[in-house]
Order: sequence, then C-alpha cells, then structure tokens
Amino acid sequence: MAGIPATAFLVLALFAGLARAEPPPVIAAASSLRFALADIAQAFKVQTGLSVRLSFGSSGNMARQIAQGAPYQMFLSADETYVRDLAAAGYLIDGGKVYAHGRLALFRAKGSPLRSVKFPGGFRAAFAEPRVHRLALANPAHAPYGRAAKQALVYAGLWDIVEPSLVYGENVSQAAQFAASGSADGGLIAYSLALKLKRSGKGDLSLVPADWHRPLGQRMALVKGAGQTAAKFYAFLSTRKARTLLSQHGFMEAGP
Repeated sequence: MAGIPATAFLVLALFAGLARAEPPPVIAAASSLRFALADIAQAFKVQTGLSVRLSFGSSGNMARQIAQGAPYQMFLSADETYVRDLAAAGYLIDGGKVYAHGRLALFRAKGSPLRSVKFPGGFRAAFAEPRVHRLALANPAHAPYGRAAKQALVYAGLWDIVEPSLVYGENVSQAAQFAASGSADGGLIAYSLALKLKRSGKGDLSLVPADWHRPLGQRMALVKGAGQTAAKFYAFLSTRKARTLLSQHGFMEAGP
C-alpha cells in the first residue's frame, strides 16, 4: 500500500500473529496431581515453549463442571469412571487413557498424637481416647481418594469408631491441608501429597495396602473442542519425562 512504511507492515503482521495465537488451555486436574502436574507443565514449557493453565479440584466436581460447559480442554481424573461417563455422554473426544495409578497414605503431622499409634492396629483404642479428635479425608461423595479412604477404613474394621471424628475436605488437597496444619490429627490422603509433606519435613506417612480399597486408576482425556496445545500436552503425559515425574511424586506406572 503506497505511503505506508515497511516497518508498519511488520508491526501489523506481528499484532495479527498475536491475535491468532492460542491462549494457554485450561487443564482440569484431580487435586492429587497438584505438585506432580506443576512440574510436568514446567517440563512441557521447557521442551515446547507452550504453556497450560492448571485448575485443581475433586474429580467429581470437575466432571460436573465439564458437563455444564466449563471451558476446560483436558481432564485428568483420579477415577476412571468420571472420564468414561463423560465420554459416553459425548463431552470428550474419546475414552482417553490411564496415565497413572494412585496410592492412599496416612499422613501424621509433627506433634500429632497419632505419631505414636500403630496403624491400623492401634487406631481403635486411640480414637476412643479424648486426646485424638479428628481424622481428615476428602469428601467420599465426589473425591476418589475420599472414597478409597472410606473403603480402607471399612476394610480395616475402623469405620464405626473413626466416623464421628472425621473432617471432610472438599478435595484431597484440602484434606491434606487439614492434616498438615493440625486442624486434624492425621489424614488419609493421596500418597503424592503425603510424600510432598514428608519431604518438606512436616510429618510422616504410612502407605495403606492397595488391596484395602478399589484401585485408583487415573484416566485422562481431551474435551471436545480442545486445541493443539492441549493435544500436545495430552501426548506429553505419555512421554518418559512425564512418567518419571509422576513416579517421583508417588504415582505408580500406568504401563506401556
């Protein structure tokens, strides 16, 4: 166009490119992934130059939000059922894939009266004493780790004595906060979160036997309409780098 300097065309082209640039997709993820997925997102950015936005919550609540039209582009659930149900209802690109298997752990903060109590053998006597007041777990109604915690307590024959002392987090991350802060004497939470707290010097943990509850197969899938960045992040979750980071944060391998 006559009379317009070449530099002006460059500026206009730059702004046009920025306008077309895809904003970072919002990824809905189970709270058990809070620390692991932050590291994975950083590794993804280093490798690709692309960013994602992470939103954490209970798997059940996030599944409901996706069904209600929340602008998530990918869903990483702590329970396979939520992904399969959303896929069957047509909200996801497909049924997705298992990215990891979770474990349940008992976390006890420094100073907790449960630190000296053998788990699970000493729990019945301990919760009959006035010095033990609260045990935290995620709400079993919509949080997979809360459901697993209830199943484990029932299996161990402790549900009847512990139930009156339970304090529920909206998700497993909040339950971990209750246990770490002293708002509860301990918490049955995701091993990934308990491991982070232990490594930070905030307490100790005991792994709950895996056969005390239903398996915590964690499944991911892309939401219909997901963009290229979300698709690349989905693929990145299956790389050796992402699998190594998940393992370092206490998740079990999903297999080949």
